[in-house]
Order: sequence, then C-alpha cells, then structure tokens
Amino acid sequence: MKIDIATPAMLFPAISLLLLAYTNRFLTLATIIRNFSKEERDENTQAQIKNLRLRIQLIKRMQIAGVGSFFLCVVSMLAIYFTYQQVGNWVFAASLVSLLYSLWMSVREILISVEALDVHLDGMKNASGKDKV
Repeated sequence: MKIDIATPAMLFPAISLLLLAYTNRFLTLATIIRNFSKEERDENTQAQIKNLRLRIQLIKRMQIAGVGSFFLCVVSMLAIYFTYQQVGNWVFAASLVSLLYSLWMSVREILISVEALDVHLDGMKNASGKDKV
C-alpha cells in the first residue's frame, strides 16, 4: 500500500484533540485529588485512593501513547518526504497502533471512573442508611 505525505498529516487534528481531552482529564483528576485530601475520611477512602492512583497511571499511559503516535506520524511524513516509502508505511502503521493503544487506555480509564462513582455512591448510601438516588 502506498500512502502519500498527507495521509499521516490527517491524524494531526485528531491526535491534538485527544491530547487536549487527556490533559483535561488529568487536570480534573488533579483537582479531585486535591479536594479529596481536604475531605473527611471514611471506610471508602482506601478504595478511592487506589482508584485515583490507577486512573493517574492510565492517563499517563494515554498521554505517552498519544504523543508517541504524533511523533511517529511526523517521522512517517519525513520518511515519505525523503522517498523512504516502505519505512514511512511501517512507521505510520506503528503510529496507528500507538493511537489505538491510547484509545484503549482511555476506555479503561472511563470504566474505572465509573467504578469510582459507584464507590462514592456506596459511601453516600452507607452514610445515610438508605439509598439517596
């Protein structure tokens, strides 16, 4: 398969938006952690801390894979520009794999976020003695 120099460039806007979304997730999580440190502790505290640590690790992996994908797109474009077509194809494929990994980490982080909300709701339920929902 032959790709031209514009093909990897088409991923730039998508990757940029993903990195922006990942940064927003990180900043939101940082705010949650800072606010959490001021809150009163309960029986769910350890579960929440474990969940937050896991989410931080996943967001870090998401960002690294996203930046890696961006980097590989640029390398692919350079290879194609300097007429190393096959190298450009392989590097572009690696960029897509890196992007796919980043998206998979994003899905995992979303699922863990839902678990965090469940832990919080359980804490609210236990504190009130009945479900507030």
